[in-house]
Amino acid sequence: MTTARDVVIGVDMGTTATKTVAYTPDGRQLASASHGYPLEEPHPGHAVQDPDLILGAVYEGLRAVVAEIGVERIAGLSFSSAMHSLLALDDELRPLTPVVTWADTRAADQAARVRASAGGLALHRRTGTPIHPMSPLTKLIWFREQEPRIRQNAAFWVGIKDWVLLHLCGALVVDHSLASASGLMDIHRLAWDEEALGLAGIRQEQLPELVATTTVLDGLTEEAGAATGLPLSTPVVVGAGDGPLANLGVGAVRPGVAACSIGTSGALRVGVDKPAVDPRGGVFCYALTEDRWVIGGAINNGGVVLDWVRAEIAGEDEGGSASDLLDAAATVPAGAGGLLMLPYLLSERAPHWGSTARGAYVGLTRAHRREHLVRAAVEGVALQLSLVLQSMRAAGLEINEIRATGGVMKHPLWQQVIADAFAMPIGLLDEQEGSGFGAALLGMEALGLIESIDVAADIVPVAHRIAPRPADSAVYATLLPVFDQLYGALQPANLRLRELAPSLLLDR
Repeated sequence: MTTARDVVIGVDMGTTATKTVAYTPDGRQLASASHGYPLEEPHPGHAVQDPDLILGAVYEGLRAVVAEIGVERIAGLSFSSAMHSLLALDDELRPLTPVVTWADTRAADQAARVRASAGGLALHRRTGTPIHPMSPLTKLIWFREQEPRIRQNAAFWVGIKDWVLLHLCGALVVDHSLASASGLMDIHRLAWDEEALGLAGIRQEQLPELVATTTVLDGLTEEAGAATGLPLSTPVVVGAGDGPLANLGVGAVRPGVAACSIGTSGALRVGVDKPAVDPRGGVFCYALTEDRWVIGGAINNGGVVLDWVRAEIAGEDEGGSASDLLDAAATVPAGAGGLLMLPYLLSERAPHWGSTARGAYVGLTRAHRREHLVRAAVEGVALQLSLVLQSMRAAGLEINEIRATGGVMKHPLWQQVIADAFAMPIGLLDEQEGSGFGAALLGMEALGLIESIDVAADIVPVAHRIAPRPADSAVYATLLPVFDQLYGALQPANLRLRELAPSLLLDR
């Protein structure tokens, strides 16, 4: 009796851990493993990682899952990766730098300069990637200006998934999805953008070969086979970026269905069949496949805002659990008594794509209590996501369903405030491994195990829906323009504070 090869392993390389999960075509999870690694911040603004630790986490995860399932059922591997990473390699393909992650903000000045230039918006609309310090384009400009020796010695510039696939399969390739998040690829031509390459100061030959996300690589290197226990003939699907794959993993694949995820940070994305960016450049546009794209925006500040409020304002010992704080905040009417929080504790991304924003409470009076501050924090996150939704609609997108996931969405206050701020129902899902499941589904299509990734909409059903409350939605609609205007109004002060920061010590 021959065992069917019906399992695809999704490997999701995230910012702090790699999750390795095995799935069958009907969406059943058979085994999983997670291996973490640090995000180092050796200098202000730097956020980097050791590429060897990430490769090791991939090998460990695969070895654990393969040992649990057995090699007989494994049809192949498929990959997801955090977006916007950058790594310099020498002419022998050895790292010259650590992995510079999306969270690295050292290129803030370079991003501001390009963004303000005459061609900045056109470049964003052509490449789909906002001009922001997260972008590999602006990081490359920083290296050109600040690290000429590394630039001179760099034979290749790659992302972390490109580096891992090089070790697994011996091929130096980058998928259209991660390339569309680099700021270096023309999303309308699926080719490297000459103007962007010129700004970065690199040649096309220094970048990996562009390939489709469904590309199947021939098999594993001897190194990878020995490290994982997999046969060398195991097919490897190149895969995509974690953002587009998260939409696939929660079943948001049909027109008009958006995915909203709020964990530490947050994001709102909707799938489309052709690339586009709104006229003001408020959204990104990244590829899932050659004819499927996601448009939306990511925000830096999600659940981390409530974590900060609980620890620094409420006091973890005397303020009770996060759930207790949210229960108390739910007794306060929408609008928190005229108190707005700009939740930019970690600066911000969409839809303004600046790097100087800082958090603030505005409208604070002696009458406000702790529960008002908590509710204003939740509402600040929701209003920021509402600005992203507004930009998506300005790009001509029709959004008629939102599927919401993430750790904070387990509490009724978060659920209701998001529905009210969006003024539309949100569907809540049972737990899913988002990007990892998306990677597995993409791999199943590439390997012929499913007819189309469209099956995701049926495999991942909505568990229940939260309807908006019209009166509260009206409050948020009134507050949204005020919230939006505060970003620009406080920019001069935030810029000046950034200039003064070196002389204003946080601690003695």
